[in-house]
Amino acid sequence: MNTIDMTQFLNESTIELHTLERWIEQRWIIPSQGTARVEISETDAARAIFIRDLTGDLGVNEEGVAVVLHLVDQLHGLRRALTELRIEMNASRGDPGHESD
Repeated sequence: MNTIDMTQFLNESTIELHTLERWIEQRWIIPSQGTARVEISETDAARAIFIRDLTGDLGVNEEGVAVVLHLVDQLHGLRRALTELRIEMNASRGDPGHESD
């Protein structure tokens, strides 16, 4: 998993530190632990941009953001499950050439 330096991310995304800290407290964003620098994954960076757009451009309140993120997480989980199922079905048919999208 690639990570992004938090300071660099904040500068590029125009998200303020206190806003990102609130999202981290709400566990919408989960930064990497165990390094000297605070870093977030590329996935969480994209998620933060998504939250910024929801709350800014679309005017979604925090309760709405929580619902949208929950639904997005469910959608991604379903996509992973379908991909795994497709890989297993292709493998059982002896068709490994069609393992990915």
